[in-house]
Amino acid sequence: MRYASRLTRPLKLTRALTLLLSVLAALTLSGCLKQIDGTAQTHNVSLEAKQLETYGLAVITPTSVTGQEEDRQSVALIFALALEKHRPDIPLSTLSETIGHINRNGMATEYRSMFEEYHFTGIFKQDALMKVGKMTGHRYLAQLKLANFSQSSQSRLSFFGLRLFQTKSGNIRLFLSVWDSWDGSIVWEGMDEVNFAYDTFQEKPITFRQVVREASTRLVSRLP
Repeated sequence: MRYASRLTRPLKLTRALTLLLSVLAALTLSGCLKQIDGTAQTHNVSLEAKQLETYGLAVITPTSVTGQEEDRQSVALIFALALEKHRPDIPLSTLSETIGHINRNGMATEYRSMFEEYHFTGIFKQDALMKVGKMTGHRYLAQLKLANFSQSSQSRLSFFGLRLFQTKSGNIRLFLSVWDSWDGSIVWEGMDEVNFAYDTFQEKPITFRQVVREASTRLVSRLP
């Protein structure tokens, strides 16, 4: 009986290794198991169809929660790329182009004051918006706000203490407001919260670019 028991141990180990190899092979062939879900809310105040195509859109400096200030330009760039890809019919001034117009026209100080006032009131002064619109040649201005971004990693499968299978996840909450530079009003606004996750045996995390691109694409798809 003891001899038979000794024989079953290698068999169990062999079966376990076979199962493990099968799982890894399946993951290798499929790459990773992705799961993307989100919650979107939009409110069209007064933006009519074809208005953006007719009058154009300029991206202004995004705002962010404390600790994410260095990511604002990345957010603006990724959003602009999503807009160019999915809505090429909308004339666009990227953030770098908008800032270039402002700096060349000596409006840097006024532009800074415009955002300082927005920080306390949530309002951009109409006369400042009008100047930005004229400088860029676009009536509408896109202002993004990065409200949240987080990443995590959780072990899902281990073998003899070795971590082999993990769930990588990322979460983002992104706001978009479209302002009319002619009268200083918000004509369209939207929020998208995206949860991006996948199961993988690789160490590579979900990147900031991935989740921002997903949220930006979802917001762009809802523009009139």
